[in-house]
Amino acid sequence: MPRIVQKFGGTSVADLDRIRSVAARVKAEVEAGNEVAVVVSAMAGVTDELVEWTSQMAPLHDAREYDTIVSSGEQVTAGLLALALQERGVVARSWLGWQVPVRTDGMHGKARLERIETAELETRLARKEVPVVAGFQGIGPDGRITTLGRGGSDTSAVALAAALGADRCDIYTDVEGIFTAEPRIVAKARKLDKITYEEMLELASQGARVLDARAVQIAMKHRVPMQVLSSFSATPGTFVLDEGKIVEAHHVSGLAYSRNEAKITVTHVADRPGVAAALFGPLAEANINVDMIVQNVSPDGKSTDMTFTVTEDDLARTIEVLKGAKDGFEYDTLLADSNVVKISVIGVGMRSHAGVALRMFKTLADKGINIQVISTSEIKISVLIEEEYTELALRALHTAYGLDAD
Repeated sequence: MPRIVQKFGGTSVADLDRIRSVAARVKAEVEAGNEVAVVVSAMAGVTDELVEWTSQMAPLHDAREYDTIVSSGEQVTAGLLALALQERGVVARSWLGWQVPVRTDGMHGKARLERIETAELETRLARKEVPVVAGFQGIGPDGRITTLGRGGSDTSAVALAAALGADRCDIYTDVEGIFTAEPRIVAKARKLDKITYEEMLELASQGARVLDARAVQIAMKHRVPMQVLSSFSATPGTFVLDEGKIVEAHHVSGLAYSRNEAKITVTHVADRPGVAAALFGPLAEANINVDMIVQNVSPDGKSTDMTFTVTEDDLARTIEVLKGAKDGFEYDTLLADSNVVKISVIGVGMRSHAGVALRMFKTLADKGINIQVISTSEIKISVLIEEEYTELALRALHTAYGLDAD
């Protein structure tokens, strides 16, 4: 029998009526002859409320108790959906992360999955029972509840699909699939029928919020076919697949943007071996991720300016770390700018087509948009620009690459 893992996000289970609608979708898959396991998020807004309560009770809270509190939202949803399925004549049972069990490391608040022990779930599936698993959570080495961080329910679902050897993992959201750009900004954005794992991973990493990047990594590693589709319509979604299963790759498949960016420039750093390590080493030790990096050597060849980006959330901490680490290297000034946005164009077709970067640079120049920093990979080009040009840049590039819907 085909085996499917269905994951329903917070908006899909936002209230009792929506949970009943989800139960109807699950029942339809069961009646179609499929083995079905379900992963659920907390009801929309619940996790945010739980996080807020935790912060109000103890601003410097114990991370273990944080996980106990914020994981409770998924527990409620799993139980309610199991009841809704039972009311429809479907044999179902809810499962929390520790009951499966979903094994993680001990990093509370952002735990990493280690393995999922599926023996009992396999037994239940063989009995035609539908396991309803609480996403976002697991159990650490010390037996305490852990959570996987925001977007963790996607990760739970794909990891469960991999562990169960599922034929497909369906991610139900409030959108109809993966679009070539953010439809709320680019009115002519169109839904993609298929996209490669690599492209989806880049889109997720560069700001697209439809799928969690960790979930895509797991799907790509274990070759789990995914489908992103809407809980509120019957239209097919977007399939995330191996590149070999997509007949012809476009030059550019989509655009992504991230407003959570900040640019830092450290001026007149000595141009000598080891200075980059002295600059970025303390940031790595502080667990601050650096993204785009540009180095400009001065005309005299004795000093250099180092420009790089971090998330805006890490900006204040980055400045504090660099000021504290000045003994390791010397510089004149430290300049920070959070009024920036990162725009990325992504497509596996870049590997075999020249001129993709030129088109991006020319399109932005024609619109009078200055590029501050550039970074590239095999299937991605990212630029940093002033935030006020976000919408103009996205729309212009979407048209320039022929992505507009008819």
